[in-house]
Amino acid sequence: MSLPPDTRTADTGVIHDIGYRGYQGPRLGRAYAARSLFTQSLRAAYGLGRSGKSKVLPMLVLGVLTVPAAIVVAIAVAAKQDSLPVEPANYLSSTGILIWIFLAAQAPVLLSRDLRYNTVPLYFSRPITRTDYVRAKFAAMFCAQFLLMLAPLVVLYAGALLGGMDFGDNTESFLYGLVAAVLHSLVPTSVALVIAASTPRRGFGVAAIMGYLAVSATLAAVTIGMTRGTDSADAAQWTALVSPDTLVESLVNELFDLGSGLDRRHAPGGFGLMVFALVAAAMVAGSYRLLLRRYKTI
Repeated sequence: MSLPPDTRTADTGVIHDIGYRGYQGPRLGRAYAARSLFTQSLRAAYGLGRSGKSKVLPMLVLGVLTVPAAIVVAIAVAAKQDSLPVEPANYLSSTGILIWIFLAAQAPVLLSRDLRYNTVPLYFSRPITRTDYVRAKFAAMFCAQFLLMLAPLVVLYAGALLGGMDFGDNTESFLYGLVAAVLHSLVPTSVALVIAASTPRRGFGVAAIMGYLAVSATLAAVTIGMTRGTDSADAAQWTALVSPDTLVESLVNELFDLGSGLDRRHAPGGFGLMVFALVAAAMVAGSYRLLLRRYKTI
């Protein structure tokens, strides 16, 4: 018996087999995901894999850091000098503002953008953990800063050797420069990443990082400059502790006996050297723990 036309049940759909199959290949796992995040973050710091305008600032800073180093070498070789007129470690200190600009601009690229676009929970939905995320971002920004400072050091070192200058002295100076580059890449970077992770707005992160680095360094420089040539000159060197950048410069100068003149930044004596080293270590360790705590709440 058939139903009346107005009560007949109509077809509601058809199931099609379009060939979807479950993934049967190897699972690359958590370590691979963390390495991929590190690589992607390091590339992003230099604008690689992003738009053309994202490459302008990092490449411009890299060029402005490297070209003067080549000019210094060319002048020293043309004048037939026995050594370079500047220590590699002091060259990094003299170009500090360029390093600040790169750090202030690129640290928010690695952290603030993920917060703004709510992509952080997507990372944590994979095998990667919060600790892996922080470690990968921290290592990527450190490597980006180190590579930035390594370029002029290599130019100075290679130029000195090609110019026939003493191999031993220049190798020693180059190693001092490498230590300075590691510390400059580690201490200010750790503080900058904490600031960048505190806001999803990239512009706020850039301004806060640049403001902190500039104000703290200026405060230390003014205090040291005002007491130059007085009995309080050594005591004023302690103000370097408020500035990550000046702290590293003072630590390296005292550790390797670099720099000269009344404007020389240095840790005051053996006790000061120990305190400066401990404060630098505390800045890095404390910043890392703050980053871990920050991402536990997301």
